[in-house]
Amino acid sequence: MIELKLNSSADLKKEGKSFYWASFFLPKSCKKNAGTLYSICRHFDDIADKYKEDQSIYLKNTIEEISTNKNNKVNIFLQQNEINNLIFIDLIEGLILDQKKIRIQNKEELIKYSYHVAGTVGLMMSKILGVKHKKAARSAIDLGIGMQLTNIARDVYEDSKIKRIYLPANWIPDISLKNLTDLHNKDSEKDERISNAIHKVIVLSDKFYENGFAGLKYIPLSTRLGILIAANIYRGIGIKIKSNKKIYLRERVYLNLLEKFLITVKSILLFIFIPFMKYQYQKIRDNLPNENL
Repeated sequence: MIELKLNSSADLKKEGKSFYWASFFLPKSCKKNAGTLYSICRHFDDIADKYKEDQSIYLKNTIEEISTNKNNKVNIFLQQNEINNLIFIDLIEGLILDQKKIRIQNKEELIKYSYHVAGTVGLMMSKILGVKHKKAARSAIDLGIGMQLTNIARDVYEDSKIKRIYLPANWIPDISLKNLTDLHNKDSEKDERISNAIHKVIVLSDKFYENGFAGLKYIPLSTRLGILIAANIYRGIGIKIKSNKKIYLRERVYLNLLEKFLITVKSILLFIFIPFMKYQYQKIRDNLPNENL
């Protein structure tokens, strides 16, 4: 059994730079709990990604442990923050999917996968933020999905090196797990197809961000700004990828300090006018079994 160590501030500063930046705009107690949630999710995400051996058994045992042991460290944290275990179990089930060679087939599979590994995190975070309104859950999930889609658009090349293609197969039908060299070697024709698929992911993510913003009004004022900044910084990564037009980059796109600062300033100005913004939630995905827990 791999030991779970909760080191919220250190994990957030080292691994979650965008969230760490935004966390300065959260109240102290909320920042601590948000960091702990990040630390827990990071622990299991690392297990799913960084070990060569299949970790399905460990992850399935985690589900059993969370389901049955009320004294489990994660379970205690979930109970303290009024987070239903089933939401966290949905997250682990998504990580189990990553233990096999991943090939997403279509947009619907992409959205479902993104819910499991990130929409769940958005839903759990909303509980930590003290959100009570029932309509807020769908926006919290969609904001998490939007951020995951940004991750996928950013990490196409790195994911392919561990035999995972999250771009839907019907968006790049001539590229498969058997010919991953198409994602590694430069080929102007195929690079354009990959780039087009990446841009479709970013366009899809924008729709989920808009749904996420439709739920900002349900977040307490004391925590609303931090979430708005985190969302806009993450969204800024997608905008930066789009600015490269049809170039398929084989490296991660990051925002530098100046870019984060400018997005933060814009977010603060936008924050003032949120009550007057006409964000409307649009139904762009199927309902999920656990989204109202």
